[in-house]
Amino acid sequence: MTNTSWAIVIIVVLVLAGLVWWYYQPAESAPTPATTSSVNAPPANSAPVGATVTHGSNGFSPQEVTIARGGTVTWVDDGDNEMEVASAQHPTHSVYDGTTRDQHCAAGYTGVKPLDQCTKGDTYSFTFDNVGTWGYHNHRDVSHFGKVIVVE
Repeated sequence: MTNTSWAIVIIVVLVLAGLVWWYYQPAESAPTPATTSSVNAPPANSAPVGATVTHGSNGFSPQEVTIARGGTVTWVDDGDNEMEVASAQHPTHSVYDGTTRDQHCAAGYTGVKPLDQCTKGDTYSFTFDNVGTWGYHNHRDVSHFGKVIVVE
């Protein structure tokens, strides 16, 4: 074999060895994009901690509010109607805390504060500690009603 033949054989062997080495190398993964977050950004599903509902001759407005657990809803009467905010379901008002109106509106009641105004008034505020959807109505006019949705 001539020197030229040996040179060609060596080049072919080196090229084949390079191809084999390249074929068995692990594939490079695409770089993972860095994620950023802002410390000051509120959670995507955050709900307000409070709401105000107005009561008028046509009922409550808005009829539905969503608040965070521990948030407070304040009902305000426009002055032309009698308002007495009461938990669903009329006439017992027992849905929110399991006690009836007769129980939690009685003089000397010391249990958990109910979602019940118990007497008419121009304003009433209630802090919701229970997550869920809570119906309410005006005990003075049960055709006026609404609901509070409490989320975590």
